[in-house]
Amino acid sequence: MIDVLVIVSLLLWLLGQITSTTLDGLTHVLLVIAVVLVLMRLISGRPPV
Repeated sequence: MIDVLVIVSLLLWLLGQITSTTLDGLTHVLLVIAVVLVLMRLISGRPPV
């Protein structure tokens, strides 16, 4: 599930970089959330679901 979130966030971020007019930086917020979730998962040591 988290892998899908990371991939979707990266795609939205890339789309935002290309168009430069994406909902006031929403994709950047999603990217930060995805990175934080991945780091939390790595730090906690939980196996992927």
